[in-house]
Amino acid sequence: MIDARIYRDVLGHYPTGVCAISAFVAGTPLAMVVGTFTSVSLEPPLVGFLPARSSETWQQLRLAEVFCVNVLASDQAALCKRMATRGPDRFADVDWIKGSESELRIRGAVAWISCHLASVTEAGDHDFVLAHVRATALVRDTAPLIFHRGGFTEPTSSIGNR
Repeated sequence: MIDARIYRDVLGHYPTGVCAISAFVAGTPLAMVVGTFTSVSLEPPLVGFLPARSSETWQQLRLAEVFCVNVLASDQAALCKRMATRGPDRFADVDWIKGSESELRIRGAVAWISCHLASVTEAGDHDFVLAHVRATALVRDTAPLIFHRGGFTEPTSSIGNR
């Protein structure tokens, strides 16, 4: 049997980007924060994320025809914390725009990815959500928000082909 505390500790040492999945459902803005977002395929363009099945927000968001993955920027930690809470104040002071259909794009995010649901597969206490990418845009060329070892952090260097 794996000790849950040790399991969380070990996996907490793996950094993850932070995204907000958002949409309008019945005219109401909804969003949830995930740290389990990933690219799945280039052809066709597919992405995935893993929300907790117990999430009430996820149960509502899955009804949206189109939803938006907002890649949060390193300066959006306060916004992320607010959006990760329960209750009606989740969108207090959040600057957003409505995209096509039911998309809700968060201003200041690094990028947005417009998606529609392809499939949902049960995976333990989470769902694995596979989504078709409809459109995407890089909005800000800045560092993403990263969650690592129980808190937010920023990249210390950039290694790449730029």
